Amino acid sequence: MSFTLAIVGRPNVGKSTLFNRLVGKRLALVDDQPGVTRDLREGEGRLADLRFTVIDTAGLEEAEDDSLQGRMRRLTERAVDMADVCLFMVDARTGVTPTDEVFADILRKRADHVLLAANKAEGTATDGGVLEAYALGLGEPIRLSAEHGEGLTDLYAQLQPLADGFAERAADDAPEVDVDVDEDDEDGPRTPTQSRPLQVAVVGRPNAGKSTLINRIVGEDRLLTGPEAGITRDAISLRTTWDGTPMRIFDTAGMRKRAKVQEKLEKLSVSDGLRAVKFAEVVVVLLDAAIPFEQQDLRIADLAEREGRAVVVAVNKWDVEDDKQGKLRDLKESFERLLPQLKGAPLITVSAKTGRGLDRLNGAILRAHEVWNRRVPTAALNRWLAGMIEAHPPPAPQGKRIKLRYMTQAKTRPPAFVVMCSHPDKVPESYNRYLVNALRVDFDMPGTPIRVFMRGQGAANPYKGRKKAGPSKLRKHTEGRRS
Repeated sequence: MSFTLAIVGRPNVGKSTLFNRLVGKRLALVDDQPGVTRDLREGEGRLADLRFTVIDTAGLEEAEDDSLQGRMRRLTERAVDMADVCLFMVDARTGVTPTDEVFADILRKRADHVLLAANKAEGTATDGGVLEAYALGLGEPIRLSAEHGEGLTDLYAQLQPLADGFAERAADDAPEVDVDVDEDDEDGPRTPTQSRPLQVAVVGRPNAGKSTLINRIVGEDRLLTGPEAGITRDAISLRTTWDGTPMRIFDTAGMRKRAKVQEKLEKLSVSDGLRAVKFAEVVVVLLDAAIPFEQQDLRIADLAEREGRAVVVAVNKWDVEDDKQGKLRDLKESFERLLPQLKGAPLITVSAKTGRGLDRLNGAILRAHEVWNRRVPTAALNRWLAGMIEAHPPPAPQGKRIKLRYMTQAKTRPPAFVVMCSHPDKVPESYNRYLVNALRVDFDMPGTPIRVFMRGQGAANPYKGRKKAGPSKLRKHTEGRRS
């Protein structure tokens, strides 16, 4: 999905009808009665060759209090802030209303890209309403009939150039991973810059305090927070400079156990959080001090490790913990036992509410990024490998002796090593873990994912390329030997 499109407008202008047409199924309720949609609903939109996330929103109301209409309006405004493109719909039959003018002014201030659509524009009787839409100052209106599928070609024509720009942005935002290295590479991390900031994803279960933590880091209330679990529903990235380091920080939806994820919207939110992990270089797994290391926490941390990202584990709400020393001891024991694949990863206690521990979290993120970029010289690796073999030779499964000939680092981000050996398919996984764990300790690479690959280096076949001897030659050869 290259971009996000939010459909906004007054109640009953046809937003849900267009949403259903773009996703190709009736996900949203549609009725002549206004105000049927009360929550955000996401789907995978398709329009010709474009693939994007489309959000159906509640009808914009002028209420700003804590009533149902006021809360619906705030949720819709949040969708506007999240979306890359807003499609503002008006009713061509009714024409432009004072409410439309109010919300057009809001969109001009809040949204970067706004497209204007005059829906229900089938027939010439609606020409007047289409012409009125020009007065909103949002450009030429797209003449649509969501119910009959008319005007989608014009919508495509306006979305297509924007989609190309968002595709380029996604390519620029994608982190460099699995970077090839050679002997001429500098031994050290690639320093984050304003153009290529350090990309950090904050992930965890609902209500762990992810949005509160990020607000504290950036120094302002940029993200919606509250006591209710699951407020954040989309992965949102914020750019900031934290203690001199340019960063892009991704706030993600809370990830619950799959069996508990029932709403279609929450499923899409979780998948968006998984995409944020893929766009990150360092993943901060945020735990709740009251209920740490639940099954879903372990799955999230394991996902980050499998994606090859540097991992930092942060325990939030430390300010309300009474027995801090005992709790910290239990946390470290549980961490080593439940996440052996992340052995040595930093475990930081923080309070997003008070800001305590954020300096240590910043240092842990930078340290994890540096280790993730680590480059080990080939000569040092092979001296190390010789010592490892002497201390613990590889086994000989089925009587076949395994020879480890030499070792080199093939990639970094994360560090990946290749061992040339005989019978690579016979090397047990336990011996691989033995090498990985020793690499962590001996080359100071705690916590980062490390990959070790075994590759064969077979001896050359002396008979390769020779012609096969025919029966007559074989017969003469054997007769000569007998004589």
